[in-house]
Amino acid sequence: MPMNVVYRGSADLPEILPVFPLAGALLLPRGQMPLNIFEPRYLAMIDDSLRDGHRLIGMIQPDPAHPGPDDKPHLFKIGCVGRITQIAESGDGRYLLQLTGIARFRLEEELKVATAYRQCRVTYQPFTADFIARKGEDEVDRKTLLEALTAFLKANNLKTDWDGIESAPNEALVNALAMMSPYGAAEKQALLEAPDLKTRAEILVAMTEIDLAKNTSGGETPLQ
Repeated sequence: MPMNVVYRGSADLPEILPVFPLAGALLLPRGQMPLNIFEPRYLAMIDDSLRDGHRLIGMIQPDPAHPGPDDKPHLFKIGCVGRITQIAESGDGRYLLQLTGIARFRLEEELKVATAYRQCRVTYQPFTADFIARKGEDEVDRKTLLEALTAFLKANNLKTDWDGIESAPNEALVNALAMMSPYGAAEKQALLEAPDLKTRAEILVAMTEIDLAKNTSGGETPLQ
């Protein structure tokens, strides 16, 4: 498998993926996720992924509404496959790596495997638009999104790199804010499963307004 692979469609991706269940972790197409890998089963997963040349990992959340055995929780049906685009050895047995999101997938079947990590048969067919970079950017209400971000930062006494935000294309902005958002597993899953970029931005704004309203005296949402 060559370096710097370009994925043009679902046919370029394998049907069987190693999956990394991680609550609260949201990977989106073309988004970048840092990971600190230290559990032996996931170290083995990374080794196998590098060995087979695909360098692909399926990020998916455990489903808290349907608990399974302690060592094998049930999974949400939708995840996102990422490619290992950076990796470093920590010197103490860990891997420090970066995944770059490619496309979302729907879990079809979990396989019975000999590996300590889980593997699933997946389909990318519901998410063919994920392979088109910046699709739907013009439909995003950037002004409302930035107003929500400004209010959130102010309410939490936070600062950000406004130069970077203002220069970011809508897709990169929406997906980065969604991935960094401080919300729970259900909210992160809703952001992941949004049918398009416009809807994801609207969900993110709505979540932010609800969060701000909870912390505003009088119960009024400051963005209305």
